[in-house]
Amino acid sequence: MNINEDVRQKLLAFQKSEITEYHIYAKLAQTVKSAENRKVLEHIAYDELRHSEQWRAYTQQDVTPDRWSIAKYVWISRIFGFTFGMKLMENAEGRIQGDYGQLQDVIPEARTIMQEEDQHEKALLGMLDEERLRYTGSMVLGLNDALVELTGALAGLTLALRDAKLIALTGSVTGIAAALSMAASSYLSAKSDGPIPTRSPDAERRVAPTSGKNPFKASIYTGVTYIITVLILILPYLLLSNYFVSLGFTLAAALAIIALFNYYISVARSEPFKGRFFEMAGLSLSIAGFSFLVGLLLRTLFGIEV
Repeated sequence: MNINEDVRQKLLAFQKSEITEYHIYAKLAQTVKSAENRKVLEHIAYDELRHSEQWRAYTQQDVTPDRWSIAKYVWISRIFGFTFGMKLMENAEGRIQGDYGQLQDVIPEARTIMQEEDQHEKALLGMLDEERLRYTGSMVLGLNDALVELTGALAGLTLALRDAKLIALTGSVTGIAAALSMAASSYLSAKSDGPIPTRSPDAERRVAPTSGKNPFKASIYTGVTYIITVLILILPYLLLSNYFVSLGFTLAAALAIIALFNYYISVARSEPFKGRFFEMAGLSLSIAGFSFLVGLLLRTLFGIEV
């Protein structure tokens, strides 16, 4: 089939995208432990390679994969989790798939390839079962509580104590104690979500907690998330001598943590970003502002000078 140069350049871009994704899926298939997940990834990798060959039949030209994209998505998946890496790549792939529709009248295979790409996404969504996402609730608990409680505490302490190192010391003690408390609460909460008594014939097979969480792991996820958040929020007071500037950096760090975490959740779990971000940010900043005023009020009432 004779195609014009504009269509040919688009096909070359599609061909490069497909061969790149083939290498990404193939490499990730070698890293996953689940045999079922590995089989699905290998199948998708084969389809991506087949799509690349279909485009090559029109372009009559070999293309090299994007080595940077391969390394990027493989390492993102290893660091931030298989689910996040796959969803992030699928989002980028979806933008490319939108261009397939423009070629349906010129290239007969375009519609079929577009349908298969959509099936890939559905297959991925159905196969992904990652431990860290099962404990997202525990991480949200630790993160949200640390942000709300500690930003409020640090804001109040800033006005009450007016000494960066003393504020850091007091905030650290408060934060670590709260982290241990939240970890214990998360453990007890997960443990209480035990199996539901049932008289059905398959009762013996259903022995896992209904929440799907291991109480010890739930407490670890909550506690570690809390402590990491505490360290980040305390850091400005350890590095800077001006406590008002430190408070400003702490609030900025809190907003950055909220934005990054909600971006991760929005991609990995396909949930809206803006609503969750503004809700958490508004709550944290409101508590911090109120605590700041409380610190000023208590300092004035008791006449304490540190």
